[in-house]
Amino acid sequence: MENKGRDYGSYVQVGKFKWFVRETGSSDTQLGTIVFIHGAPTQSYSYRVVMAQMGDAGYHCYAPDWLGFGFSSKPQPGYGFPYTEEAYHEEFDKLLSELCIDSPFFLVTQGFLVGSYGLTWALKNPNRISKLVIFNSPLTTSASIPNLFWQLRFPLLGEFTCQTPIIAERFVEGGSPYVLKDEKADVYRLPYLSSSGPGFSLLEATRKATFKDLTSRIASGFSSGRWDIPILVAWGISDKYLRQLEAETFQKNNISTITVDMLEGVGHMPQEDWPEKVVDSLKRFMK
Repeated sequence: MENKGRDYGSYVQVGKFKWFVRETGSSDTQLGTIVFIHGAPTQSYSYRVVMAQMGDAGYHCYAPDWLGFGFSSKPQPGYGFPYTEEAYHEEFDKLLSELCIDSPFFLVTQGFLVGSYGLTWALKNPNRISKLVIFNSPLTTSASIPNLFWQLRFPLLGEFTCQTPIIAERFVEGGSPYVLKDEKADVYRLPYLSSSGPGFSLLEATRKATFKDLTSRIASGFSSGRWDIPILVAWGISDKYLRQLEAETFQKNNISTITVDMLEGVGHMPQEDWPEKVVDSLKRFMK
């Protein structure tokens, strides 16, 4: 059971933290490097099929588990890692350096909280991005925040909620038109079963986040006149957390730079719900 879900992955020591990073394809590729970023409360496992197929297509792909999530280190809150946006950005920079990702790369992000931190990192580092891909994520100040994150912010209720072993699989299924097969649900559940660390990491990260400020900076930062690097928004229209209007409104703010691809039969995590549709969309955009 403990070895499940580690497809294409290995550990990378970066300073005092150990990142779990999945890798496919070859560093010798001429097509470029793709870095896949997951959201909370999930993990990079969601990208396993997409990155395998993109690796076979000739891209060099990485998908790390954020610190506190999946199989990466889960520092105890208050001891060495503050779980703030700035801290995540700093450690992500160190990871990219350790992986020798120096040239501009394709960045793919999805989801809430740490997924949004991938977007704010891009806003700070536009010179490092060749193209940006966004799967279902909060992109405007009118974005709805799922109940999970509100529950986590309440004293006592948050401490109870974060220790629910099936927290991740429930979240995945809650935003999708599909039910996870048992073997997939086992992987999303595994970190939360192994120790209390992932739950308390999620709790701390949620309480340190400022959701409205995040979406405000994302909406304005990628607007016309402030961002000119091509963006693909590949959107699962059956998302139960975020409306289709979210993607459409985001595009209107920078119509010349942002392309939207509406994916039918796909929910909040397109890469998990229907990876083949995601791969087709990525190939068209990245060629």
